[in-house]
Amino acid sequence: MQIKEGNNANRGAYLIFPELSYQIIGASFCVFNRIGYGLPEKVYQEALAHELKEQGLQFTREVYLPVRYKSENLVRYFADFVIENKIVVELKVVKKLTYSHARQLLAYLRSSGIKLGILLYFTSEGVKYRRVVNSHATAN
Repeated sequence: MQIKEGNNANRGAYLIFPELSYQIIGASFCVFNRIGYGLPEKVYQEALAHELKEQGLQFTREVYLPVRYKSENLVRYFADFVIENKIVVELKVVKKLTYSHARQLLAYLRSSGIKLGILLYFTSEGVKYRRVVNSHATAN
């Protein structure tokens, strides 16, 4: 995983797909503002899909991402969303994000070859997010 820091003036220079990320995170805030906290993850997925569609973003849901070794599929992953074929989005309804959530998203990124992932997690305090970068991929 890679986290890049910078001062606020240059922050956009360090971010991958900043405008698209902003749209996705904004859509998650819209969802939370409408339905609040305490619902199952599937409800947030449905609501986010509706919001992304309203914003005109292209996305696929529950995307199959196999991990292959030679000619065999070893593991089958399913990412919640792949948006514009550029960002993998994984939703969680948890009190606190753990390293295992970030590792899960990083596995999705490596399996898909996508550069950026966003973990969106819905908490009683609101929506929080983490960006995860696949340092083995190149941005499209």
